[in-house]
Amino acid sequence: MKSLSVMRLLIATASFFLLTSCGNSQKTTQSTTTSINDIINAKEVERIERVLASDEMRGRKTFSPEIDIAADFIAAEFKAAGLQTWNNAASYRQEFAMIKAKHITTTASFDEVGVEEKSIIVITCQKQLTVNQTTRYQKVFIKTGENLFSSARKYLQTNNNLLVLVDKSFANSFGNLNRLRNNMTKTNTNVIFVLADTEPTNYEIASTHEITEQKLANVVGVLPGKSKKDEYVVFSGHYDHIGIGKPVNGDSIYNGANDDAAGTTAVMMLAKYFKQLNNNERTIVFAAFTAEEVGGFGSQYFSRQIDADKVMAMFNIEMIGTDSKWGKNSAYITGYEKTDMGEILKKDLAGTEFTFYPDPYPTQQLFYRSDNATLARLGVPAHTISTSKMDNEPNYHKVTDHIETLDMENMTMIIKAIALSSKSIINGTATPTRVKVEELR
Repeated sequence: MKSLSVMRLLIATASFFLLTSCGNSQKTTQSTTTSINDIINAKEVERIERVLASDEMRGRKTFSPEIDIAADFIAAEFKAAGLQTWNNAASYRQEFAMIKAKHITTTASFDEVGVEEKSIIVITCQKQLTVNQTTRYQKVFIKTGENLFSSARKYLQTNNNLLVLVDKSFANSFGNLNRLRNNMTKTNTNVIFVLADTEPTNYEIASTHEITEQKLANVVGVLPGKSKKDEYVVFSGHYDHIGIGKPVNGDSIYNGANDDAAGTTAVMMLAKYFKQLNNNERTIVFAAFTAEEVGGFGSQYFSRQIDADKVMAMFNIEMIGTDSKWGKNSAYITGYEKTDMGEILKKDLAGTEFTFYPDPYPTQQLFYRSDNATLARLGVPAHTISTSKMDNEPNYHKVTDHIETLDMENMTMIIKAIALSSKSIINGTATPTRVKVEELR
């Protein structure tokens, strides 16, 4: 296809450009002011944006050929910047599979008494699964008064084989947990939910599912820390969008220039900047997530590959290509009140013209709607930085989300502000407070 050839040429050109510029940049001084202006500038921001949001990418839809091309482009930029791969993997692509499990049949007994099939939901990636008390699954409980779905998601994130006993007060909503097996990332662990009044001594559960599998990949690069290598700071954005739709005025491509080529561009620029500074005490992880638009599955998989207790902060960057409600040189932080991370960022920006604000759209629950949510639910001070006017963003999820609608100069200033505001967290002199998991719903 012509579009694939065009993209391969763009990727090769971009890789050569960055390899050349990185070599030349070693001759520059390491003054923060000089470096940040030389490295993070509107010309470079626009170069990357134009590739990710081009018509040839056809909206970067999850599972499309074009999203693989986007992943290769991001990986080439990470390599040119000089990042390491995650856990010294052979590739920057963090590959995984999305699973759809169609339930066929389930039988069960508790202490030799049969359990109704509708009272059992098995979350598994196995076609055939049989467990009993000798399998030694850990027993956990969802009790009256808890949030059913929040608790269920928490248990699914543990990477443990679990028998989850759900109080019968949830009988009316229990069946809705079936949605959890419609789309999930491939795992070797199993979680079985059972409506039950009592904890069984002996049990046996057998299930059969029809399993379909589709391949996906995050793109992850690492800049090891100096003195605090085992403490991580994550910069992330999602590189997928929603692909092709019905034509509107002859345009059917949802380019996703702001959502979230803008955030992904920021991650790539920050990777280049911090690599050239080369003075980070904590290890920095740069992650471009896939499948955010279809359920956040890329960030969910990533969160299982990293020890949440070692993640000191997460800067998730989403839709920063337009002015915020306060105008230029400003952005907001979702979940601002849940940690003191926002105050740390503001302190590091003292003396600049840039301002971070709390999320002005609390009723939209943005803290839970982006890729920061999975790690935040594990206690990580993980926040999304955005400028999107969610009450009136004219191009959100529309074919008009083109690069021409973005303000490159202001977007560049936002990326610089993120770089400067993270200074004390990256050098290890400041550590944000943790999210109180019990407060999350």
